[in-house]
Amino acid sequence: MDEKHEWFDCREELLALTKQLVRINSIVNTEGEKVIAHSIFTYLSALPYYTENPTHLTIEQTIGDELERYNVLAFVKGTKGTKGTSNRTVVLMGHMDTVGVDDFNQQQDFAFDPDAWMEFLRKEELSESVKDQLESGDWLFGRGVLDMKSGIASNLYLLSHYATHPEQLDGNIVFLAECDEEDSSNGILSSLKTLKHWREDHDFDYVAAINSDFVAPAFEGDENRYVYKGTVGKLLPSFFITGDETHVGSCFDGLDPNFIASELTRQINYNPDLCDVSLGERTVPPVSLKQTDLKPSYTVQTALSAFVYYNFFVHSWTPEKVLTLLKDQAEIAFQNALELFQARYEQYCSANGQVCRPLPWKPRVFTYEEMDTMLVSKYGESYSTHMEQFKQDLLYDETLDIRMFAARVIEEAWRWMEDKSPAIFVFYSSLYSPRVALTGKDKAETNLIQALDQAVSDMQDHYRFPIKTRNFFPHISDMSFIAMSDAMEDIAWTTKNNPAWGTKLYANYEDIQDLNIPVINVGPYGMDGHKKLERMEMTYSLEIVPNLTNRVIQYVLQK
Repeated sequence: MDEKHEWFDCREELLALTKQLVRINSIVNTEGEKVIAHSIFTYLSALPYYTENPTHLTIEQTIGDELERYNVLAFVKGTKGTKGTSNRTVVLMGHMDTVGVDDFNQQQDFAFDPDAWMEFLRKEELSESVKDQLESGDWLFGRGVLDMKSGIASNLYLLSHYATHPEQLDGNIVFLAECDEEDSSNGILSSLKTLKHWREDHDFDYVAAINSDFVAPAFEGDENRYVYKGTVGKLLPSFFITGDETHVGSCFDGLDPNFIASELTRQINYNPDLCDVSLGERTVPPVSLKQTDLKPSYTVQTALSAFVYYNFFVHSWTPEKVLTLLKDQAEIAFQNALELFQARYEQYCSANGQVCRPLPWKPRVFTYEEMDTMLVSKYGESYSTHMEQFKQDLLYDETLDIRMFAARVIEEAWRWMEDKSPAIFVFYSSLYSPRVALTGKDKAETNLIQALDQAVSDMQDHYRFPIKTRNFFPHISDMSFIAMSDAMEDIAWTTKNNPAWGTKLYANYEDIQDLNIPVINVGPYGMDGHKKLERMEMTYSLEIVPNLTNRVIQYVLQK
């Protein structure tokens, strides 16, 4: 190993710390998020460095959040160097919350106790590969071991090391453990204010951020361990679909919006033409996350409206481009639905000896912004005032998540439309997680890329599987809120076309743009994240990850 850099023999310490964190049930949107934040804060408070420097450690409640939960932030100022302390600063970040454990069924009590869970699994029928991993002594099972408490443990270890040995650090480290990554990212968005304050108060020059979220095989049989430069962006394009209601006994007298919705899903779901390719890497295609009509109860009338939304990943496409693409897809789907309706109607009429009437409908597709602009132009202040009050009143309905809140707003706006013939309205109904492309466009990005490449090269001789660098972390993560590649005018397309924006939903993208810290992901390796058999490989996660992360820190601070 390179003699210039210390090798941390930390496997057992990190294993114990990981298990300690896993035993805290910190499922997102539960009291456990509060508990784990206070536990980490207490752990760090016991270090002499923070006893002597209490203002370098803080636990902070999230801002504008419906729940009480907290982030933990800390920093160490290095003292290495002859010219005084460098202001170059690296942020180590990771989330404390986990997904739920409903998939564990009757074994939910085992989910947060890796040792008991693994003992239970030894009695279960498992695939040969999972059984081999379980018996190998090199894999740890349990909720959160992979996503991502072993990553938090690695960051805690590095922070603690430099808090004990600041003389080894030529620059500064900021530690961030954020809540609510698995739902609405309130944690990371709240933390940006503190990062900005610290930048001003301590003259921090944020040169890199290292996220510690989990990595996994890209395909079956893939033995690579990946580190990522930047991350995928995520949008939630949504569609409010109106039909022409009719009694089901006269079904061809109307147009079922569920019929249009089904054709829309057939057009969009798994469509390779909707994959965004950039820097040689391709996103997965969009897939449906919800499809429903909006009938409140059973009747023998066809539905008045339907609501669907899709996951949509981007590497280079802007929110405007995605909205334009999907408006085109909606027009195709609408036309296909009408043609199929016509064919089936004619077949029915022929078999029944009836005369077919001409169809009265034509495809109509609008963005939410187009709809809102039309209604403001026609009704002016009366429409705007009504809709603002409607949204404020709707906030009291705690049964509505952000997505359904947006649907109810556009449903109310639809009532103001004079032309009630069938239509599709395209909009966004959730927070946009911006894409981040680390391309070397400036010195900061170039320095981080070089530091990562050198660190990976250092580690490869000491690990038997290939460690590969890729351009886009393939899952939604808080990396999207520490940097972004979109311009603010691109972001505006998501706000102008989100009916929940400014009431149920708000994020200060200006804070992200202001910080815009080059970000990479070096995280634990494993399989089945978010699943019952979530597990992580200990050799890579508890040995390679902390040492690889430390190399990146040291190299990037030397630049």
